[in-house]
Amino acid sequence: MSDIRDEVRSGFTETFGYEPAGLWSAPGRVNLIGEHTDYNGGFVLPFAIDRRTVVALALRDDCLARVASSFADEVVEIDLTELSPDRLHGWAAYPLGVAWALGEHGADLSAVPGFDAYIESDVPVGSGLSSSAAIESAVAIALNDVWRLRLDRPELASVGQLAENKAVGAPTGIMDQSASLLGQKDSAVFLDCRSLESQIVDLGLTAAGLVVLVMDTGVSHAHATGGYAERRASCELGARMLGVESLREVSIDDLPRARTILDDVTFRRVRHVVTEDQRVLDTVRTLRESGPAAIGELLDASHRSMRDDFEISVPELDLAVETAQENGAIGARMTGGGFGGAAIALIRKDDLSRIQVAIEGAFAEHGFGLPDTFVVVAAQGASRES
Repeated sequence: MSDIRDEVRSGFTETFGYEPAGLWSAPGRVNLIGEHTDYNGGFVLPFAIDRRTVVALALRDDCLARVASSFADEVVEIDLTELSPDRLHGWAAYPLGVAWALGEHGADLSAVPGFDAYIESDVPVGSGLSSSAAIESAVAIALNDVWRLRLDRPELASVGQLAENKAVGAPTGIMDQSASLLGQKDSAVFLDCRSLESQIVDLGLTAAGLVVLVMDTGVSHAHATGGYAERRASCELGARMLGVESLREVSIDDLPRARTILDDVTFRRVRHVVTEDQRVLDTVRTLRESGPAAIGELLDASHRSMRDDFEISVPELDLAVETAQENGAIGARMTGGGFGGAAIALIRKDDLSRIQVAIEGAFAEHGFGLPDTFVVVAAQGASRES
């Protein structure tokens, strides 16, 4: 983390020619369970991870917003009063989209000063660990501070979601930004995506001798295109056909009736969301009553549902999950929006090296690229660093 802070500070100085006023950071997230339930008004259980995006920022004496990063060559510049989703493109749509979304949440973009910002991150891009929400959340808390907007964390999560939906064009729910902003050490965020009420749930991994292994397949995905939007449209269609505002209102007991109303594909999409909501509730209860070693079957069932009903897995994700399970993982599932990215496995710390070797061997045997496997720790949410 200190290395990233040093890099982002020097990157800012080299790019803009002066020292930043401060550094702010926000983490990526792993979703322990609850996939594609957030935009259906359901439940999710993510946790912030110890991979972060850091933004160095300083106010200007004019109305310009200039953003730069270590992962792009250009400096993108725009007048704050000219910000609109149709004028934002590429990576800069994330930070500048947040500035625009803050305007939609009450900031007077004709009155606040412009800013220079430089961004650095060690959250893997396209891996399902929400590198996008880490950028949005880091910029949101930075601008909230320097513009003295006094927005609370849940509202900043809504700002980040609006930026992602409108400026980036990805129809995601509010889970990722909530995890990045609300996360606490050694804990998960149990979020009701309809009411936006949240609770902190102790994971208890260290005491149980367990760790969460991320298995990044290297298969990149993009939420703004293709399958993610199709799945969301299927869920909205299912809700309309069932006469409800969102799939949150559909229970497992309603599924037999839903089968008679919906076509097969729409029914399976609905069944995933409805059963996944229940799995989140069951996981929270199990963590509180029996501890993390007892949630394995819920994780396994979640992956089967995403693979078979929601059809968002890919062969690399299935192989990572199956290999981890066959080599002693307590439970494993893909995490994130799907169509690539990462899977996670809940494993005993003593089994870590053996499972990593087994996964690498399985990928080589199948002719897949070498996956990146690493342990993540539940970490603190977005904060000011200096």
